[in-house]
Amino acid sequence: VKLVESGGGLVQAGGSLRLSCEAAGLDFDEYTAGWFRQAPGKEREGVSCVTKLKGRTYYADSVKGRFTISSDNANVYLQMNSLKSEDTAVYYCAAQTRPTHTYCADWTMDYWGEGTLVTVSS
Repeated sequence: VKLVESGGGLVQAGGSLRLSCEAAGLDFDEYTAGWFRQAPGKEREGVSCVTKLKGRTYYADSVKGRFTISSDNANVYLQMNSLKSEDTAVYYCAAQTRPTHTYCADWTMDYWGEGTLVTVSS
């Protein structure tokens, strides 16, 4: 399984970006897909997850109402609106294929992309 992110870049505060993640060897319609991020000097955190098969989604409080996750077959997307400087981070796509009791936690993810940098200038 290989996950490849794209769509990161530099954007002004208040702007929008759409991150994409393409999976090879995995169908996001069957498993949980997630976006995580790690800002400089901070731990990696779960941003959003989706389990299309179960109609389940999760958003971190810090992004609710601004970010939207979606997926189809081999792709998962993160639409990010009203970006803030505190959204600056490396964003990682991840996939969970094993059942767990904890949802959208990085230790439950089985596959990871290499990350894409999002920089929001204030």
